[in-house]
Amino acid sequence: MSLRVALLSFNVFAAIAFAQQSATRSDNPAAVPPATQMYVEPTLAYTPSLDVSAMDRSADACVDFYQYSCGGWQKNNPIPPDQTSWSVYGKLYEDNLKYLRAILEQASIAKDRDPVTQKIGDYYAACMDESKIEQRGAKPIWPALVEIQGLQNARELAPLMAHLHIEGETMLFGSGSQQDPDNSDAMIVGLSQDGLGLPDRDYYTKDDPKSKEIRERYLQHVQKMFELLGDSSEVAKKEATTIMRIETGLAKASLTQVDQRDPYKVTHKMKVAELNALAPNFNWSAYFSTSQVPPFEVLNVESPAFLKEVNAQLASTSLDDLKSYLRFHVANSEAPYLSSVFVDENFDFYRKYLRGAKELQPRWKRCVEYVDEQLGEALGQAYVRKTFPPELKAATLQMTQLIEDAMAARIQQLDWMSPQTKQQALNKLHSIRNKIGYPDKWRDYSSVTITRDDFYGNAEHAEEFENHREFNKVGKPVDRSEWEMTPPTVNAYFNPQMNDINFPAGVLQPPLYDAKLDDAPNYGNTGSTIGHELTHGFDDEGRQFDAKGNLKDWWTTQDAAQFVKHADCVVDQYAKYVVVDEIHVNSKLTEGEDVADLGGSVLAYIAWKNADKSQKLTDRDGLTPDQRFFVGFAQWACANERPEDQRARAITDPHSPPKYRVNGVVVNMPEFGTAFSCKAGSAMVKPADKVCKVW
Repeated sequence: MSLRVALLSFNVFAAIAFAQQSATRSDNPAAVPPATQMYVEPTLAYTPSLDVSAMDRSADACVDFYQYSCGGWQKNNPIPPDQTSWSVYGKLYEDNLKYLRAILEQASIAKDRDPVTQKIGDYYAACMDESKIEQRGAKPIWPALVEIQGLQNARELAPLMAHLHIEGETMLFGSGSQQDPDNSDAMIVGLSQDGLGLPDRDYYTKDDPKSKEIRERYLQHVQKMFELLGDSSEVAKKEATTIMRIETGLAKASLTQVDQRDPYKVTHKMKVAELNALAPNFNWSAYFSTSQVPPFEVLNVESPAFLKEVNAQLASTSLDDLKSYLRFHVANSEAPYLSSVFVDENFDFYRKYLRGAKELQPRWKRCVEYVDEQLGEALGQAYVRKTFPPELKAATLQMTQLIEDAMAARIQQLDWMSPQTKQQALNKLHSIRNKIGYPDKWRDYSSVTITRDDFYGNAEHAEEFENHREFNKVGKPVDRSEWEMTPPTVNAYFNPQMNDINFPAGVLQPPLYDAKLDDAPNYGNTGSTIGHELTHGFDDEGRQFDAKGNLKDWWTTQDAAQFVKHADCVVDQYAKYVVVDEIHVNSKLTEGEDVADLGGSVLAYIAWKNADKSQKLTDRDGLTPDQRFFVGFAQWACANERPEDQRARAITDPHSPPKYRVNGVVVNMPEFGTAFSCKAGSAMVKPADKVCKVW
C-alpha cells in the first residue's frame, strides 16, 4: 500500500472509493463488443448547473434551503439499487463511467493501437472475460497462500510482507513514500497504521448495540472467507475469532480519525536504528531490501504506539495464528479480482450490509473503475482529448485567479489577525499552485505488462508498478507536477505539503461547471469548490503548513488562538446536527471541511460580484442573480442516502451530510438572507452576533 498525504476532498460522494474496493458483478454482464460492431462516438449526458426542475418551490427557502433547492431532485432521483447513496456528483460519476466505457470498448477492439490504447483496451477486455475468471476461482492467490503456509518462524515474516505489500495487500501496517514534513522538497519512507478488515478502529472499540452487531456480522464474513479458501466450518470459525482478536489489538492502538487530522500527531521522524528499537520483532532491514527501497537514513512513523502494538502481536501471536491473519487479508484484499463467490461475499458484507446497497453493480462498471484506478493517466489521455478543450481550462484558471484575489482581500481585512501573520498568509496564498484538468506530463506505464487473458495478473502488475514507483521516490526531489487523482475523477483536492489545488477534468463538467449558463450558478457551484479547496490551505490542518508545504508554525500565539476561537464557532454549530438516529455530526472530524465549505462559498460570492460588476444582471427562471448564485451553490449537494451509509460515513467521513453542507453555510452568510428576503428569526438566518466568520 502506498502511503499518501491525505487528500482534503470537496465532495462527500465523488470519491465512491468503496465501490472500487468492494467490487461487484452482474448476473448478465455486458460483453466487450465484437469487432464487427460499429463504433459510436460517446457523449456525456447534459444537465444544467442550475436545474429548476430539481427545486421544490413549495418549500420556504428561509426555513430549509436544502429542501427548496434539492427537494425536486430527491423526489426524481431515487437511489439505484446498486448504489449506497445517490447524488449530483454520483450521477455525474456514473455518466463518466458510461463515457469511459465507450472509450474502453473501442480501445479493446481497435486495430493498429498505440501502446496506451493497447494497455487500457486489453485490461478492460481481460476484466470483462468473466468466464475465464470463474474458471480460475481462487487459483490466482494460491502462490501467496503457499508462501504464507511455508513460513517457518516470525523472523521470515518481513520479506513475505514486503512481497505482499508490493502486490497490493493490506495487512499489519502500511508503507510507502511521503514528503518530508520538515523539508517538502524531499521524499522519505513513511509507515502508517493499517491491517483492519473493518473500515475504522471505532468499529472495534465502541460498545453500543449496533457496533456489537457489526462485529458479529464481521465474524461471519471472516469465517465465510476461510471456508471459501477450503477450511472446514469449525476451523474457519476459530480462525475468525483469531482475526478479531488480532485486529482488535491493532484497532485499540490506532489513532482516531480526529487525531489523524493533526499533522503533528502523525509526524514522528526517526532513524532506522530507532525503528528497530521501537519494533525489534520485525526484520525491517529485510523488509526494505526486499521492497527494493533506495538507501535511506530517516523515515516517518505516523503512529509509534501502533507499531509497538504490531511488535507485541508478533511476540504473543503463534505462527499458525499469524498465518491465518495473513491468509484472510490476502483473500479479503483480492476478493474483488477473483471468481463470483468471492465477489459476492465481499459485496454482501461491505456494500450490502455495511453500506446498504441492494444489488451488485454491473460488471462493466467495476472494470471501468479498475482501469481508472490502476491505469488512470493512460485512460485519462483519451478522456481529456474528448471532454476538456483549452478554453475550459482557461475559464477555470480565470475563475480561480479571481477567487484567490478575493481571498487576498479577505486576509487583509481580517480584524483578528496581526499584520505579521497576514503577511505569512499572503505569502502562502500567492505560492499555491493551481493544477487544472490533467497533468502536464503523463505517467509512463510502458513497463506494466497487460494482456487480454489474465485479469488478476494485470491488476497485480499495475499494483506492483505503482508501489515500486512510490518507493522509488525515496531520496529524490519531489515532483510537484504530480497528481493524486486521475483526469476523469469527479472530485477535487488540496494537498497541504504540495501547497496546490487540483481540479481534474471530470469535476469541470455539467452540471458542476456549465459553460452554457451565466456566471451566477457557476460561481455558486464550481466557484465554491475552488474557494473550498483554497480555504483548505488555511483550515485547522492546512494552516499548519507554510508556503513551501513544510510543517511549520507561522502564526503568532495570539493569532492562532483567535483562529481556534473562530473555527470553534463552526465546530459548535455542526455538533448540533443529527446524521441519522441518535448519531450527531462528529464536528471535530468534519471541522476542516465545514470551515472550507463556508470559506469557499464566501470567496466565490465575492469573486462573482467582482467578475460581474460591469455587467447588467437580469432575473432568470423567476430567480434573481443572487438567488441563482445560492441555488447553484446548493444543487451540487443534492442527494439521497441510505441509513446504513449515513452511519458508516458518520464514523469515517470528514464531510458533514449534504443537507448541512448547504444549510450550515447559508445561515452564516447574511447575503443569503437578503437575497431571499428572509425575516429575522427564520431558521436560515442567524442573529448577527452569532454568525460564524473564519476566512
